[in-house]
Amino acid sequence: MKIAELEKALFLRFPREDAEDWDNVGLSCGRPGAEVAAIACALDASLPAIEAAAEAGANVLLTHHPIHLSAPDAVVDAGRSHPASSPALFRAIEAGVSVISLHTNLDRSREARAILPQLMGLEARSSLEFPADPAKPGLGAVANAEGMTLGRLAARAAAAFGGAPRVWGGPDSEIRRVAFLGGSLGHLGDALVGAGAEAVVTGEAGYHVCQDLLLRGVGAILLGHDRSERPFVNILQEAAAQICPAARIVTIDGPQQWWTQPEIEEGGRS
Repeated sequence: MKIAELEKALFLRFPREDAEDWDNVGLSCGRPGAEVAAIACALDASLPAIEAAAEAGANVLLTHHPIHLSAPDAVVDAGRSHPASSPALFRAIEAGVSVISLHTNLDRSREARAILPQLMGLEARSSLEFPADPAKPGLGAVANAEGMTLGRLAARAAAAFGGAPRVWGGPDSEIRRVAFLGGSLGHLGDALVGAGAEAVVTGEAGYHVCQDLLLRGVGAILLGHDRSERPFVNILQEAAAQICPAARIVTIDGPQQWWTQPEIEEGGRS
């Protein structure tokens, strides 16, 4: 299978037209006419991921996040005066690694809708974007969570995704319906209220957004952007294996880019 054929098959599964207008999906750089030898799957099309793909002998790097949303002003091998996408593009081209990304089009897939609630023992009933139409693909997910509290939900989230989530809301708040959204909550705050959600599990959201939601009766569990979307790499891996069964497929785990300082209680104890 040629790389262009792989891209076409991926778009049949995750349609290009489902992506946001500002997004950069599909083949960012590489050789469309080359045969697929091996595929590396990762969350980010970063320089470390490209290096790891090359070391693994992969000539395709399949990612969720694109190598860039806006093209850099130059493609150079190093230097802090250019965005990180600049040396990443340089190295991908130099190493013969073609980069294909499925971003907001994958976010709207049924696989993405299902996977985050499943990890916490819940079942998606609809997307968050179109809660009244379960058959319609859309961003996020809404699931029933009868008998849960925000504290129990946060504990499940920590166990499923790792780390220490930042939680807005009282731990004893009763939750009957919860929304999920990988990555950034963005402009979907009003959609949470409209869907009847009493909590959202997401990667990140701004202070004023979370404050507004809390005052409207919606708690928030913030996992970190990358942790909330790491499960999407499994979707990429499964899709690649089904489309190109003859290719060797490897998964690249991202580095630990950030950490949480334990809060210090009164008296100096953490």
